[in-house]
Amino acid sequence: MSPSTPQQPDSSRRAQWRNDLYVVIFEADTRAGQFFDVILLVGIILSVSAIALETVQYFEDRTAWMSAFWALEWGLTLLFTGEYVARLLCVHRPLRYAFSFFGIIDLLACLPMYVTLFTGVKSGSLMIVRSIRLLRVFRILKMMRMLREAEDLKQAVWRSREKIFVFLSVVMVAVTISGTLMYHVEHVVMRAEGELTPKRVDQFTSIPQSMYWAIVTMTTVGYGDIVPRTTIGKVISAALILLGYSLIIVPTGFVSAEVQARRQVQNRDLTSRTCPHCFREGHSIDANFCDMCGNSLVQNQDGDGGDARRSHVTQTSGA
Repeated sequence: MSPSTPQQPDSSRRAQWRNDLYVVIFEADTRAGQFFDVILLVGIILSVSAIALETVQYFEDRTAWMSAFWALEWGLTLLFTGEYVARLLCVHRPLRYAFSFFGIIDLLACLPMYVTLFTGVKSGSLMIVRSIRLLRVFRILKMMRMLREAEDLKQAVWRSREKIFVFLSVVMVAVTISGTLMYHVEHVVMRAEGELTPKRVDQFTSIPQSMYWAIVTMTTVGYGDIVPRTTIGKVISAALILLGYSLIIVPTGFVSAEVQARRQVQNRDLTSRTCPHCFREGHSIDANFCDMCGNSLVQNQDGDGGDARRSHVTQTSGA
């Protein structure tokens, strides 16, 4: 093997049940994989719902409900703990998975109840982190194209960063100028002319306060907590609102242009195939190598673990 050849996982030394378990847990193209993910997502939804309902006064005042929520959380914690251990057992590099994004999320989904048990500190709110795991619903629904679209959007925003920075700089200049101008019009002028009365309280007490008003006005949010009192102030406010309507579509145009350009050079049908090395999801059914890390997607190209992968591809193609 040459030094430039990517190191392949030694599937011949792995038990076959680990290869089968990997396909079930990390890929959703088989019935077993879809069933596993559906059960997992139902558990996540139940957990998040239980945590939310525990904060409702009606359930807090009833011991029976709180006991039921407690038992449910312990049952789900054991389920998630078993799932986390199973993931560590079936991956080729457990440490890499443990320190990956979803690996950390999976670990945090198990810890809160154990922390409460051993320390007595309530950490139920931390269980809401389980809601992040609902992102895996895309795998169940075979909507990997949506994940690709999210990646395209992220890349489009990143490539437009310089244009967006210039745009935000212009906005901040406009906010600073309009806020300073409104401070002098509403605060200095009204105080100099003695127009401040109990019914006409000075709301533009400082330039930062006036800049806050300018941001709220330019974004057309309009809380109404700060309003101009003078005629000149109202004219400035109207001009700022029109300017906000004109500027709000500018970043959208930048990002839309980049997304359209990316779509013209990339259009592939993707599945939920997961790279066993970097855990990147979303590869073509006929792909042999990961487009992120370059390692082989086939567990063993020499014939041992590759049989499970090929049979899995055959079942998917037949379905």
